[in-house]
Amino acid sequence: MSWSNTPQHGARPGRTDGPAPSRRKKTTLVAAVGVGMVLALSGCNEDTDTDPDAAGSKKPSAGASAEKSQSAAPSSPSGKEPVVKGWQTQTREKHHFRYDVPPKAKKWKVLDQDTSLSYTDKGGKPIVVMNGAATYREGGCASAPNPKAFGEAGKGQLATVGTTGGGKEGSLQENARNWAGNWGFAAYGGEEKKPKVTVSQAKPWKQGGIEGYTATAKVKVTNRPSKCVPATAVVHSIAQKLPDGTMHGWVIYGDQGVPNALSEAEMKKIMSTVRSTDG
Repeated sequence: MSWSNTPQHGARPGRTDGPAPSRRKKTTLVAAVGVGMVLALSGCNEDTDTDPDAAGSKKPSAGASAEKSQSAAPSSPSGKEPVVKGWQTQTREKHHFRYDVPPKAKKWKVLDQDTSLSYTDKGGKPIVVMNGAATYREGGCASAPNPKAFGEAGKGQLATVGTTGGGKEGSLQENARNWAGNWGFAAYGGEEKKPKVTVSQAKPWKQGGIEGYTATAKVKVTNRPSKCVPATAVVHSIAQKLPDGTMHGWVIYGDQGVPNALSEAEMKKIMSTVRSTDG
């Protein structure tokens, strides 16, 4: 599998989701975990069966103390109204996640929940996909076009949030780690320009009607063709399991060390609004 060597920048015009995939497939991606070590990670990404031509695919962008803060999220949000006054609420019924992001005035854009953001392999097939997404500072600093990214994913945004999953492979802990590691790997270099990705152990997450696991990936970018490409990035994931046995994920990832980058505190505040659509 192959990803673009230029993370987060440039994209083809995207489309919205089409009919539900006709089959389920376990997708195995290669992510760098730890320093200099490469492991094969698999994620429950049923959405990866989506054909970008037939169904339409749109594109999108920690240490122990961070994990502790995530596990001890301050509130139990619920309902359709934003947890933080003035924020925008995004919902993805398919994956049973609802969350909030800051207002438009803070450069946040909430996409149609059916819009898909993805990175593709050499043949153009999506291999990591998210929907129910929101982006931060889209168009702020775009570099070369990224032929492996679709829709909103390559328009220079500094952070991206969305939902994924739908399969039954593996455990929740594994999927929490895989979603964090795979998105960090795909969005910031992929197989052609492998970034160095360190993924934390998964830790329990209980908040807003969700009992699952969370994990964090720290990314060191190895290919920086322009100042638009950050030196580092961070990814946080939340994984939950539904009664039918399917596993679904929520992911936020963002550039670090560049002007206007989303801070760790801001990421945690967004994570504190994550809740189930069943509540």
